[in-house]
This record gives sequence, structure tokens and C-alpha cells, in this order.
Amino acid sequence: MGVKEWLFILPTVLIIGIFSLWPVLQSFTYTFFDYRLNDQQKAGLYLSERFNVSLFNETQMYVAMFLDEDLPNIKNEEDRKLVSELKNKLVNADSDFSNQKGVIKISKQQRVKIENLQKDAKELITTLNERYKLIHKDDFPALVDDLKNSIIPSNFIGIKGYKQVFTDKRIGTALWNTSFFTVISVFCELVLGLGLALVLNKTIFGQGMIRTASLIPWAIPTAVAALMWSYLFNGSSGIVAHFFEAIGLVDKSQDLLLSGPGAMASTILADVWKTTPYMALLLLAGLQNISHSLYEAASIDGASKVQSFFKVTLPLLKPSILVALLFRTLDAFRVFDLVFVLTGGGPGGETETMSIYAYKVMFGQTNFGYGSIIVMIMFLCVAFIAILFVKFLGANLMEKN
Repeated sequence: MGVKEWLFILPTVLIIGIFSLWPVLQSFTYTFFDYRLNDQQKAGLYLSERFNVSLFNETQMYVAMFLDEDLPNIKNEEDRKLVSELKNKLVNADSDFSNQKGVIKISKQQRVKIENLQKDAKELITTLNERYKLIHKDDFPALVDDLKNSIIPSNFIGIKGYKQVFTDKRIGTALWNTSFFTVISVFCELVLGLGLALVLNKTIFGQGMIRTASLIPWAIPTAVAALMWSYLFNGSSGIVAHFFEAIGLVDKSQDLLLSGPGAMASTILADVWKTTPYMALLLLAGLQNISHSLYEAASIDGASKVQSFFKVTLPLLKPSILVALLFRTLDAFRVFDLVFVLTGGGPGGETETMSIYAYKVMFGQTNFGYGSIIVMIMFLCVAFIAILFVKFLGANLMEKN
């Protein structure tokens, strides 16, 4: 392939790289760091030691200001002299980082100087608190510790985060919930979608209107559909919950969303209702590519409707089934908005999927390091599912004949 040919595909390659590959690489990088936004010492990716100039400047300013306010309470001249020396040390240390802001690299000598300064300040503050009744007695210890907290250690942890996965029981629960939800919902959608596709493929009166109406559930935004089903499943006023109680499917209407099995069943039912039309649409496209002459030939050979379905329809529909199953399985495995709105992962984590767990870790706890590891596990599972489908179903999607 020449240079001209590469120039034609360059925009596509750039778009894929920026919007697909780069986020994956970025998330993969996060997995090797203890990256937490709620911890000022771990709020970045630090391969080596760093120094938070802004935190140090602010801390030394407050220490000096509080010492000035408490100076009248310090009667001993020697102690007053020690306070003055500490203030001078703080000013000198601050001058070393003048015209610098944010997080910077720090030399070994500078780190030792800061550590000694914090040690001297802590010893002096402890002595002063024992001898005098200071105004800022309770504030000084934590404030002095922030001098040392300005030194940011490396938060590179390598594969330790991946090792944590094997001891995290919540990961196992989330993976089981996700797999169970995916298998049951996709199986139901395939069976119901195939039946709906066979009906839609028939030449009947009002065919266009029927096809359009059948796609309405799929056209509704997932969050809206989940909110609608949450009203229907509500144990106090939901019509579906009371109907299930009346026919004996549940003991109490509240069990639908307040018990583990009921919440999972409710989530699967809502997903099947919404996504079955999408499955039917994909299978309908495959059905319309099957020539009617094949059914006529089978009929002449004495094949019944059932035999034609298993001998003609299913074999020729295999590529479409693969596409439909692949798309829906990957989509169901990454389910987020439906579960988030309907159950929030409850009760007690019984419906918490991998994506819900990743969201809680990353945005609830602002732990982007471990959250990215969960995302990487999802990525590997999705890749494995895709390979499994293509490998074992044996349908060549690129084959034209």
C-alpha cells in the first residue's frame, strides 16, 4: 500500500486512535497507580517523589501566622527565641520554592530539609503546648504534619492492584451478577426476538404499522424506561408488582425490588421488554435475505413447517444470529443505566454489575486506580466473549456466499 492509500485512511485511523485506543491506554495506565482524587498525595500519577509547593506555602503561612497570634502567651525568652528561629526557617524554606507552583520534582537535599523542618516544628509545638495555654493548641499538630505531607511519595504500585482483585469478594459478586443477567436476558431476547421476527416477516395487513409499533420499547431511552418500570414494580403502588402478587409469582409486592432475586428478575424483565425489538430487527434483516424459493423446494420435497424452520431458516440465519447475539451480549455485559436507575445495584449488592461497581469506586470513592482495574477486567471479559462467539459459532461474517 502506497503513501496515497494511507492518506485516505489516515482520518479514520486518527479518529479511532483518539476516541477508542487512547481512553483504553489511559485507563490501562491508571491501573498501575494508587490514583485517588480524595487524597492530595495520590491525586496524580507519580513515578518518583514530588513536592506540593502550593500546600507547603499555605501551611507555612498559617504556622507562622498562628505562632504570631500565640506569641504573647509565650513568656519564656528562650521559647520566644525558638519561635523566631522556626519562623525564619519557614521563610527560608519558602524562598527555596519562590516562583514555583503546583506539584514539582524535589531533590534529596530539599526533601531532607523539609523533613528536618517539620521535625523541629513538631518538637517545638509539642513543648509549647505542654508549657503554655495556646490559642491554636488543637490546630497546630495537624497543621505541622501538613509540612511533611507536602512531600508526595510515588504512588506507582505496579501489579499490586491486580492482586487485590483476587481478594475482593465484591468483584466476584459483581461478575456473577453481570454474567447471570447477561445469559438470562440475552437468551430470553433471542427466543422472543426470533418469534417476533418470524411474525414481522409475514405478509399481513398493516405490516408497516406493526413493525413500527414493535420498535417503540427499543426507541425509548433506557433511563426513561427504567424509571417507568420502577413505578410499575413499586411495592406500594406498582400495578405490575400487585399483579405478580395476585397470580402468586411473589409472596409480597414489595419483594420485586426489595429482595435480591426479585430485584434481579425485575431488572431482567425490564431489559427483555426494551431490547427484544432490537434483537427482532437484526433477525428480521437476516430472514428477508432468505429466498422464498428455498421454502418452496423444501415443501415440494415434503418438508413440514417445523422441518423447514430447522433445516432452512436456522442454518441460513446463523450469521444474523451471531451478529445479534454478539451485539446484545456485549451490550448486556456492559449494562449500567438500566440497573443504576432501577435498583442502583441493590438491595445489598444483589444486582450490582461490573459497570455499577466500577462507577461506585471511580466516582463515589474517586479511586480511579482500582476503578480502572475493574474496567480492564470488563474489557478482557468483553474481548473474550467476542472471540468465543466468532470462534465457536463458526460463522464467517465476511463471507459473501
